[in-house]
Amino acid sequence: MGYDYALVHVKYTIPPAIALTILYRPLLTRLDVYKILFLVTIALVSTTPWDSYLIRTRIWSYPEDVVIGPKLFDIPLEEVFFFIVQTYNTSLLYLLLSKPTFHPIYLRRQDKNDRWKYFKLAGNLLLGLILKKAINLIRDEGAGTYMGLILVWAVPFLILLWSLAYQFILGLPVTNTLLPIALPTLYLWIVDTLALRRGTWVIEAGTKLGTHLWPGLEIEEAVFFLLTNTLIVFGLVAFDNAVAILHAFPSHFPSVPALPSPALLVRALLLPAAAYDEDRIEGLSEAVERLHKKSRSFYLASAAFSSRLRLDLIVLYSFCRVADDLVDNAASPLEARKYIKRLRTFLDLSYKAKDPMAHDQNVGSVVRHVVTEFPRNTHTALLQLPTSRLSSKHLYDLLKGFEMDLGFQTSKGALTSAFPIKSEYELDVYSSRVAGTVAAMCIELVFFHYPGEASSTLQEQILDAGNTMGIALQYTNIARDIGTDALIQRVYLPTSWLKEENLTPEQAIQDQIFVSKFERLRKRLLDRSFALYEDSRSAIDKLPSEVRGPMRVACESYMEIGRTLRQPGYRVRKGEATVDGWRRLTVAWKALQ
Repeated sequence: MGYDYALVHVKYTIPPAIALTILYRPLLTRLDVYKILFLVTIALVSTTPWDSYLIRTRIWSYPEDVVIGPKLFDIPLEEVFFFIVQTYNTSLLYLLLSKPTFHPIYLRRQDKNDRWKYFKLAGNLLLGLILKKAINLIRDEGAGTYMGLILVWAVPFLILLWSLAYQFILGLPVTNTLLPIALPTLYLWIVDTLALRRGTWVIEAGTKLGTHLWPGLEIEEAVFFLLTNTLIVFGLVAFDNAVAILHAFPSHFPSVPALPSPALLVRALLLPAAAYDEDRIEGLSEAVERLHKKSRSFYLASAAFSSRLRLDLIVLYSFCRVADDLVDNAASPLEARKYIKRLRTFLDLSYKAKDPMAHDQNVGSVVRHVVTEFPRNTHTALLQLPTSRLSSKHLYDLLKGFEMDLGFQTSKGALTSAFPIKSEYELDVYSSRVAGTVAAMCIELVFFHYPGEASSTLQEQILDAGNTMGIALQYTNIARDIGTDALIQRVYLPTSWLKEENLTPEQAIQDQIFVSKFERLRKRLLDRSFALYEDSRSAIDKLPSEVRGPMRVACESYMEIGRTLRQPGYRVRKGEATVDGWRRLTVAWKALQ
């Protein structure tokens, strides 16, 4: 009995497991746990018979003085633990690196002329040739036996995973595929080199090629760890591919459980790519691009949400952003009012389409209205709005907020003598309409996807708090953009506040020499923002457990802008992020604790 192999785990495999667990723990979801357990189970079931055969046939061995003693089918328990801990570590690294990725946008519809199918054929052909070579190595019963056994065991699984998920394997960012393979593989090559030199495990002479990747590392061991990590990552990619299909296409999968069964995952992977909804994929891609460009804070926060809720939240943001841009970027106030009227008609038709008695006819009316009345680049944002899961009130109130924006201009585009934000009350009303409504809709989507976890009374309380939180975030937004808004002749500072500083709205637009006064007003906005934030933040704890952390990330990420603006001497610079990337990540990680 010895402890050499156990010490390998104590020194080299358990510490990374602990570090990765601590790092990823705030982000861990039930689906993540399911993925890891799923992969660990497959690793144990598939590896145990193969490893047992290698030991019984003396391909490799473990000296009695390096293992503790207990065995499973002739495999030392230290080796069984290695299967588990390697899968666990590589899986956690993959989950950590792929967390920001919104997988549905990497789905790809395939038709008869799609060249991607040739990648699938080429990959299967290459793997098939490798498998044939491996069989020949085993038949020769010579120095290539161990290599042949490694390949014969691993390649069939690779063929299966490649056939099911080759689009994702090729299409995902390398941070999702190559990096979580390369990093643990390199690390385990180093660990294996040390173990082979110490004699912790031994490859028998006569069954190995005698080639070394570097001094002390047999080529067979290098290939083994490369293939096992590739299998783990490809398995996780296939899992995420299946989940993306389930979440992206409700027409094929109307109801998806939080933890989809293996049978349902296989059904999703077997759905022909030709059946994918191309407009749906395009709309989701455009929505993610808008979120990434327009709101760094909410883009980061979106990664903390999961399942169809994340998808719906991104689509909701896309609609709100597009609607706002249609009004703000209109050539004239008259054109802006026309777009608000068209948006109101769009909502009228969309909510009529919910009537099952005339659903198809009304849906057709929605599509015709969008196609004929709105620019092409806005169509998917409008048509994918999940009105079936949102009450109409908040959306109509959002349009009222847009109308308040138009109060800054007359029909000729000149400055109006009566600015629309006269008092703090009117600023609250405006903020409620343009931001409180959005927060309330996000909460509505939470309750749709997590039904039955809060009473109707509690839901109303949380919705009210969400509206207050939205007002708080809008106050921060206004505080940041005082100068930017002035350039487009908008002053959201209440006229009553300006009067107290002996300023007029026209001075805010035409003259920025009163820096100290505007800094005092910025501070006043931020003070009210944080007061409203403190009043509403406790409601987050009443949300379903799966969304509390992500919702904190969304709020804290934005309020960090306010904290930055409060720093003595800080100056807003147009085009620059108020909060840098690392600081955002730190805030998000703390918010998830």
